[in-house]
Amino acid sequence: MTSSPSRPQSDAVAPLDRPDPVAAVLQAHHDGAPLLLGTSGSTGASRPVRRTTASWFDSFPVVAGLTGLGPDSLVWVPGPLAGTMNLFASVLTAWAGATLVDRLEAATHAHVTPTVLRRLSGLAGRHVTVAGDRLDQASYAAAAAAGARVAHYYGAAELSFVGWGSHEGDLAVFPGVEVSVRDGVIWARSPYLADVPTIDGFATVGDRGSLDGDRLRVVGRGDAAVVTSGATVLVEDVETALRPVARGEVVVLGVPHAELGQVVAAVLTDRADQARCRSVELPATHRPRLWYAVPALPRTSAGKVDRAALASLVHDGAERLVR
Repeated sequence: MTSSPSRPQSDAVAPLDRPDPVAAVLQAHHDGAPLLLGTSGSTGASRPVRRTTASWFDSFPVVAGLTGLGPDSLVWVPGPLAGTMNLFASVLTAWAGATLVDRLEAATHAHVTPTVLRRLSGLAGRHVTVAGDRLDQASYAAAAAAGARVAHYYGAAELSFVGWGSHEGDLAVFPGVEVSVRDGVIWARSPYLADVPTIDGFATVGDRGSLDGDRLRVVGRGDAAVVTSGATVLVEDVETALRPVARGEVVVLGVPHAELGQVVAAVLTDRADQARCRSVELPATHRPRLWYAVPALPRTSAGKVDRAALASLVHDGAERLVR
């Protein structure tokens, strides 16, 4: 059975339209008013998402327990509150009676994206929660070796928490969540869902993956694929293979081709990574046929790679590397 939200959005509180978004969420919870937030927009324009405050607040005790967050904690959240993960982390901090700080050096806890994590130093002794994009095992290992206690979660603005672990290869189903993988697509049912259409209580954002017991593997959004000469290549499969050997960042996308439909292309932030990435053994369908270099990857306000903007950069003349 499919359910669809039908209540008007006019009664919902849009925290980002208020002078203090965190206070607006806390007041909405006190008043029993719903929230109107946005998705990250990594594959297109941000969409409004309506949710109850309970869909956040019910998860707070679980997250606080997993991260050791308490009244004495000092929390650094460097990302903009327009990013749902950052607003959530800031409201969680207020709920726990903890204190937000403006620099990592003063913090006991931090909430960052994988990109920010890779740039940080002085992590020893701090609990760092990483979300907003996939955290690869190498980045986790580097942060852990620097003395950080790292946690990583998979979710979406519409679903909230789905998986929790130390990195993308170590995700367990989040407490209180039921996961079903149907035809390779991840569906979730939990008290943490936003006001989104469901089938028997399960909702999806189209991410693909697999489930083995309570171990969850996420391989990417269904539309993040390249169809080349009749073969479907999930870009995250290629990125997962290339990232361990790259020193900079690597993003894979499809470039239109008159005969093949699309070809696999790799965009690098370090030109020297081309040789390293080309040494990786991949099936013929998955090997990048085009290579590009950009000084930095375009990002959304939430800190995710803006794949639509990157595709435009490639189309409009990003530096093409000779094979």
